[in-house]
Amino acid sequence: MKRSEINAALREMEKMLEECRFPLPEFCGFTPEQWREKGHEYDEVRDNMLGWDITDYGQDEFEKLGFSLITLRNGNLKQRERYPKTYAEKLLYLREGQYSPMHFHWSKMEDIINRGGGTVLIRVFNSLPDESIDRESTVRVHVDGCEKVVQAGAQVALRPGQSITIEPLLYHDFEVEPGTGAVLLGEVSQCNDDNTDNRFNPPVGRFPAIEEDEPPYRLLCNEYPAAKEA
Repeated sequence: MKRSEINAALREMEKMLEECRFPLPEFCGFTPEQWREKGHEYDEVRDNMLGWDITDYGQDEFEKLGFSLITLRNGNLKQRERYPKTYAEKLLYLREGQYSPMHFHWSKMEDIINRGGGTVLIRVFNSLPDESIDRESTVRVHVDGCEKVVQAGAQVALRPGQSITIEPLLYHDFEVEPGTGAVLLGEVSQCNDDNTDNRFNPPVGRFPAIEEDEPPYRLLCNEYPAAKEA
């Protein structure tokens, strides 16, 4: 992706957050110049990859495949003594036409919440013991405390305010229902590790390769400079 595309996507998500009256923590507003002056007091943000994120799944088709997100809080499975949080929270922003591909999590349970905008469609499949997609058996899901049984591959529609619980090993993808407008999603989950707990089917990448055609508006969560020493 070009840096200019990333900058535009982040500004677009900021605008959606303003419309939904969802204020962000202070560190989400730091400029790249401000990050260079931050010391070890922000190690939790650096070590747990909090903040802005963009994924195009390594396919360089962000308009069709990918979305913008922010990790607001998270623990760290590799540094449990220092960062003992067992939970995580994210915000995800999808335009119409964007798609998050089929995947499951080995460990993480999560709730996906429609925080505002259009309608999100979440397709669900069970997984088989060999981790392939079970395209036959019915799927049991919980939508805001209501248990539902749907056919394999059914799309569960979530309108603003609604949520679905995604259990470990449950395949799911998501996209915006055409004609309803961009969607702001919340994710509340167990401690999150995107580097080890995503099983995509078929496999895809995670972070974009960036072409630097203009200065960064915000640093992504994998771009923070080392802490400034006192």
